[in-house]
Amino acid sequence: MREYLKFYIDGQWVEPVSLKTLDVINPANEEVVGKIALGGEADVDKAVKAARKAFATWSQTTREERLDVMQRVLAEYQKRFGDLATAVTEEMGAPASLAQRAQVPSGMGHLATAIGILKDFKFEEDRGSTMIVKEPIGVCSFITPWNWPLNQIMCKVAPALATGCTMVLKPSEVAPFTGQIFAEIMHEAGVPAGVFNLVHGDGLGVGVPLSTHPEVDMVSFTGSTRAGIEVAKNAAPTVKRVHQELGGKSPNIVLDDEVFAKSVAGGVRQIMTNSGQSCNAPTRMLVPTKRMDEAIAAAKEAAAQVTVGDPTGNAMLGPVVSKTQWDKIQGLIQKGIDEGATLVAGGTGRPEGLDKGYYVQPTVFANVTPDMTISREEIFGPVLSILGYEDLDQAIAIGNDTEYGLAAYVNGADLAKAREVASKLRAGQVSINGASDMTAPFGGFKMSGNGREWGDFAFHEFLEVKAVMGYAPKQAAE
Repeated sequence: MREYLKFYIDGQWVEPVSLKTLDVINPANEEVVGKIALGGEADVDKAVKAARKAFATWSQTTREERLDVMQRVLAEYQKRFGDLATAVTEEMGAPASLAQRAQVPSGMGHLATAIGILKDFKFEEDRGSTMIVKEPIGVCSFITPWNWPLNQIMCKVAPALATGCTMVLKPSEVAPFTGQIFAEIMHEAGVPAGVFNLVHGDGLGVGVPLSTHPEVDMVSFTGSTRAGIEVAKNAAPTVKRVHQELGGKSPNIVLDDEVFAKSVAGGVRQIMTNSGQSCNAPTRMLVPTKRMDEAIAAAKEAAAQVTVGDPTGNAMLGPVVSKTQWDKIQGLIQKGIDEGATLVAGGTGRPEGLDKGYYVQPTVFANVTPDMTISREEIFGPVLSILGYEDLDQAIAIGNDTEYGLAAYVNGADLAKAREVASKLRAGQVSINGASDMTAPFGGFKMSGNGREWGDFAFHEFLEVKAVMGYAPKQAAE
């Protein structure tokens, strides 16, 4: 049983102002596996003031000093790799293989990437007699989700550290263990007091004060669009910068070619990764209507190969994170059935043989139409909707017919055609044939958010631009 009843503020583990606690549930067996303290406005104020004090010195550090600190953090992170992987599986149900292969390495990857970028990043630029200077924005508050906890923590913390910002982190109260271990990593790495602070809590108790606090210069939030709107509203009176990575309903356009069946099967496997709990998951697969029967056959076969069970074992799919999520997913699966979509695989209820834990059957619907609920709402579970298209213009139109625009996918043998389709999709990140790149900017169009994470684009989110005119004397006229 884990008990995390202190917060990390100003380089120390401190008692909460008011001791309220929350049980943490293991979604695989529905048992209490830990307890955290829930912070409030007074705790947030202490953390923000510590970050504000530390900003005076951390913002003035050299590139080399920050690189040294970040490399020490990376070394400590590597030491705690196993602890982090165990925590991810315990708190949100990620299969052990996924935790070790992707969940934990993703955070490490963002840190290593930021270190590489910092070595050559240009914080100053001469423009004649004017010097353009990029300076750290200040104190940042980070509100991170439970689905990829380390990925989302590190793709905010790493560029903030690199650019000279200080910060307060609120990890998800649903999956707080990794955030706690990460704070221990920062402490062991010798990150200067106040540069990094952690306060556990829920959205109302900690998220709102972090969004409204007048001494916070930037709030970066990852989560649902609904919650992101509230964060933006709360931040508006203090005119702080708001960075958001929100929901998605990403299209996956499968081209009409000789690798069609392979592309369909790959799309099924991708949606099942992390139990479908990824904001950029390719949840809407678009296939030529004339090949719908082939798509159904390929998808059914691929779904049948997905094993579901105890995440500490060899199952490909663990549970979803909570009963709240399980209930929501079940309701949307039933909605798909009620609205007339063809149920190809899965359905409501737990998989056979699992009577405890928040397990969802790998579910595939076909003959889905763009107006159906399962085609429009973010399900955030292992549920795929297959829609038909008559030609690529229609496929692109259907793909763009969503309030979201986080990601999109194109799969097929004809690279030129795939590139053409990608150029017309309204999304912040488009992947052709499964390509990925940790240095590529990640973020959304429309209601999927604003700003970008990952790589050098993330650095700019944490910088203010200052123009110093007359910095260099003008050349004397000849």
